Amino acid sequence: MDMLRSPWRAGPAAQADGPVLVSVTDFTARRLLDLPGIARAGYRLRRDWPELEGAVGMWLWTSPLERRTGSVSVWTDEKALRGFVKSPLHVDIMRKYRRRGSIRAMTWPAERSDLAEVWRASRRRLMADTRVEA
Repeated sequence: MDMLRSPWRAGPAAQADGPVLVSVTDFTARRLLDLPGIARAGYRLRRDWPELEGAVGMWLWTSPLERRTGSVSVWTDEKALRGFVKSPLHVDIMRKYRRRGSIRAMTWPAERSDLAEVWRASRRRLMADTRVEA
């Protein structure tokens, strides 16, 4: 899978030392034409990242030829991730795009915020399931 990713966007908890929670989302769009709007929505969320409580940081990623896009985010804990998921902007974006494709999400704990290892582990998990749902 050819994958592009954004630069790392640090959050207010970027200096977190100790256990973190990694979250990966993987959205497969039904139509290629939906990808630009989905990408803009992701960048809107990314813009506010430095203000999100408990956010260590994140990348956006895409594999356009597979119509896949998503994020890899690192959080101080489950509570911080849940707060983001319930945020009004995230809820609005999910309502708009949820029926335009399929989404999967996964989380796992990491001993520390080692960005190189977080990205490697995330990429392995994303590549483990390369199906494209119509």
